[in-house]
Amino acid sequence: MHAEISQFLRYLDVERNASDLTIKSYREDLMDLADFLTDEGQKKVLPRDVDATLLRGYVSALHDAGYARTSISRKLASLRSFYRFAQRQQMADTNPAKPLRNPRGQRKLPHFLSADEIQKLLESPDPGCEMGLRDVAILEVMYSAGMRVSELVGTNDRDIDFDEGVVRIRGKGRKERFGAIGGFAAKALKRYFAVRTRKDHGDNKELPTFTSKFGLRLTTRSVARMLEKYIKESGLDSRTTPHTLRHSFATHLLDRGADIRSVQELLGHKSLVTTQIYTHVSTANLKQAYVKAHPRALISSDSRSRPS
Repeated sequence: MHAEISQFLRYLDVERNASDLTIKSYREDLMDLADFLTDEGQKKVLPRDVDATLLRGYVSALHDAGYARTSISRKLASLRSFYRFAQRQQMADTNPAKPLRNPRGQRKLPHFLSADEIQKLLESPDPGCEMGLRDVAILEVMYSAGMRVSELVGTNDRDIDFDEGVVRIRGKGRKERFGAIGGFAAKALKRYFAVRTRKDHGDNKELPTFTSKFGLRLTTRSVARMLEKYIKESGLDSRTTPHTLRHSFATHLLDRGADIRSVQELLGHKSLVTTQIYTHVSTANLKQAYVKAHPRALISSDSRSRPS
């Protein structure tokens, strides 16, 4: 199926204008299936040779290998898209992935930091050096705008408008939105810009906002390593990742009365359902606060009525 998979990936790139990350995900998912078919002894399998029974065996193998339910659902979505393409190209007569149901998801509440923990994290970098000022700016902007780390490292200087207090964000599927640059984030950016080292890019207008010590555009992995260092230094929860700042951004907005539709727009979520998980976080916080503070929230062993 390698030739057909390659043809599908070219279609995503040329005709659908899919992002590099999207194409990479499809490639990995489809090659996983191709590897499974090879392991099963299917040496020269074509798309039309695969049926729903074979795919059920593939899904079962994914469960046995310990894949998360969300990962399995994503792989099935990739297979459905591939087979819709294969049907149009007459590579397959049916879509064997269509009748397969996604595994029932376990809805996990996202990990986030409290406002005090965010403050502690933001105070971790050393403001007396260029890299420290850069790291403060990175953390402030990610928290201020609710940006994904891939969106942050892709930001260019011309995307930032200090007068309006916004940053243009290129999100998933190359969709653009605007994020807010608050007062603290704007101040941190200006302080960083005053000392920033950047390699000469000539007349290139796509000047990266955040650069390494060598003046090159930062990578997502560099940001992750930077955050890991400050998490250890500040003693915060080790589960904290760059995406935790995005979770914290959404949770804090909703906790303080922001409209969920506005939060959806700020996060760049296509569906409101995706944003609604943060309302569950806020509700859980309210319940914890109630149980902790209300004198009649719980029945103590001493106050229980005893049978006469």
